[in-house]
Amino acid sequence: MEMTSFTSMAQRPGLRERKKQRTRDALLRAALELFVTQGYERTTVDEIAEAVDVSQRTFFRYFAGKEDVALFTQGIAESRFLAAVRERPPHEAPLEALRRAVLEGWDTIGEAVEAVVPMELHMRAYQLIESTPALLAAHLRRSAELEDEIARVIAEREGVDVETDPRPRVAVAVFGGVMRVTGRMWGAGEDGSVEAIRALTVAHLDHLGPALAEKWRTE
Repeated sequence: MEMTSFTSMAQRPGLRERKKQRTRDALLRAALELFVTQGYERTTVDEIAEAVDVSQRTFFRYFAGKEDVALFTQGIAESRFLAAVRERPPHEAPLEALRRAVLEGWDTIGEAVEAVVPMELHMRAYQLIESTPALLAAHLRRSAELEDEIARVIAEREGVDVETDPRPRVAVAVFGGVMRVTGRMWGAGEDGSVEAIRALTVAHLDHLGPALAEKWRTE
């Protein structure tokens, strides 16, 4: 009993760390709420800090700038996707592993995101990325870096050299292209829910094979 209690206390973050996490999460939530209500470009760091009653200096202790905070929860989703790809069973083909990993991500992301902000706010922020050129450019840059990491994971799964075998990068590039189309169409739609983007993801991935390997004309 005493050993269990001691272990739990040892694993639990200290008071200082919990206070820092609460401040970070408060800044994150305030920033995303301001971004989605009045626009990313029109929101200043001073406004974000003022909303949480902290200084601009405190803001920069937690985030490098507005871009960093705007993409923070998307980073959570990307990390979970990468981890899910690593955990897929080795018998799955590369594209199947990617498909199952991304759908699993949409099924389980809520718990991770809601540990810091409401899921609905995260989804609205994701839509904002799609409609804000500066954020979209940053998101695409990060996506390219993520795709390179995923290609390396796929190469390791398949026992090939990512530097000499083009298949891992080709597969990930095709998959990433489908996901970007999905995100763009979802962002332009009226339904910003997780269910909507998951259904759209399924629909687009279902057409990946036929679009690449089959004739489209029926006559």
